[in-house]
Amino acid sequence: MLMKLRRGRPMMLAMMIALGIAANCAPAKAAATETAVLAGGCFWCVEADFEKLKGVGEVVSGFAGGTVANPTYKQVVAGGTGHYEAVEISYDPAVITYDQILHAFLRSVDPTDAGGQFCDRGESYRTAIFVSDSAEKSAAEAAIADAEKALGKDVVTPVLQAAPFYPAEAYHQDYYKKSDVILTRFGPKSKASAYKRYREACGRDERVRQLWGSAAPFAGG
Repeated sequence: MLMKLRRGRPMMLAMMIALGIAANCAPAKAAATETAVLAGGCFWCVEADFEKLKGVGEVVSGFAGGTVANPTYKQVVAGGTGHYEAVEISYDPAVITYDQILHAFLRSVDPTDAGGQFCDRGESYRTAIFVSDSAEKSAAEAAIADAEKALGKDVVTPVLQAAPFYPAEAYHQDYYKKSDVILTRFGPKSKASAYKRYREACGRDERVRQLWGSAAPFAGG
């Protein structure tokens, strides 16, 4: 019996080592990622802003809130589909919270303007917060109340029930980073420099600074 136990020890030890190695080699569990869908006028600008935030992994430009499935950019800006230009923000809630995203969002737009944003007018450029559950709805309503208190003005940004989000065409994604040369009214420009000129000419940062002052998180480009 003693001999059997002694013979079994090396086998048991080998099994324990193997189990330990397997546990250490198991793939690490991916960190939980959550999403927020927001409409803040030109989605190029909202994407460029929120990709600067620590804890935000990816921002996708697209459309939400309309009645047409898989709309094109031309359909949306022509009007009649009911869509907003929107972004889908993927973020790590252990680094940045939904409340913090909403706080930054409302201070990156003109939430008192019901007709569009800055130089972009029409239904597709209105602001909105899309919520998927009661917790997000409560958070959005609280963020709006806080913004109204800070501004001393009514906020017209609606809180809307989550709707299908459709990514925009590939050429819209990360537009502000692109080096492709295009012809503009100012002559040949890279998309990135054309975006910068557009943002300046549209008066986005100027208006946000006027409204929010030092509380504006992104004004300045």
